[in-house]
Amino acid sequence: MSIHEGSWAPGTPCWVDISVPDLARSQAFYREVLGWEFTEGSEEFGGYTTALVSGRGAAGMAPPMPGAEPTPTFWTVYLATADSAATEAAIVQAGGQVVFPSMQLESLGRMGVYADPTGAVFGTWESGDHTGYDVANEPGAVTWCEGMVGDFEAGKAFYTEVFGYTYTDMSADGMDYAMFTVPEGEQPAGGIGHEKERPPYWSVTFEVDGTDAAVERVRAAGGGVLMEPFDFEYGRIAVVTGPDGEPFGVITSTPMPA
Repeated sequence: MSIHEGSWAPGTPCWVDISVPDLARSQAFYREVLGWEFTEGSEEFGGYTTALVSGRGAAGMAPPMPGAEPTPTFWTVYLATADSAATEAAIVQAGGQVVFPSMQLESLGRMGVYADPTGAVFGTWESGDHTGYDVANEPGAVTWCEGMVGDFEAGKAFYTEVFGYTYTDMSADGMDYAMFTVPEGEQPAGGIGHEKERPPYWSVTFEVDGTDAAVERVRAAGGGVLMEPFDFEYGRIAVVTGPDGEPFGVITSTPMPA
């Protein structure tokens, strides 16, 4: 099992979570599809629960805040930071927007939510007692996150200015895409691509033991399929939706080439 102890390097995707209108329904769906178990909801944090893979934190899930207006359901990807205030200032300086300003969550850590200049929304997380997911790249856990931006060059420049990303270009005919590495990182931590048809967004892909079987579990549990399973250089992947239409990827990975 790929276990991670302590804080993630700044700029690395380190946590994902989602707010859902029917917590019990969503928990049942992800339990069936990804094998998650859940902690008890915390009243102190609005019923927030942690999804567990082999007893380790893999993702977060919560009901909507009381009185909140209904909004589309989607996964939020959080990028690690060692200094939330400094990162927020850098985001604004680089042309990003503040959605929810940096806030302290007692001893757990500090979070904020932002939009890059092309409109893709992401969060930041400064570790306290909670350091992000501590299992990754295993069935049920996050294995890849990517920002699909509205302007490829502008998006790359923004994340370089704020987080110091460097890129390995993977573009092909009709597709602009690059894997990013954080400062002092030894391997890619995620991707930046060009979204040409939909509003920009950050996405999450979960590792599964058999992509086709996972897609069938999605269908049986009441989800949908946006992209049927297909093979590519890094494994077999599909894009599916949860019970509230939230998209996410499932992949059975092959080892990444050196």
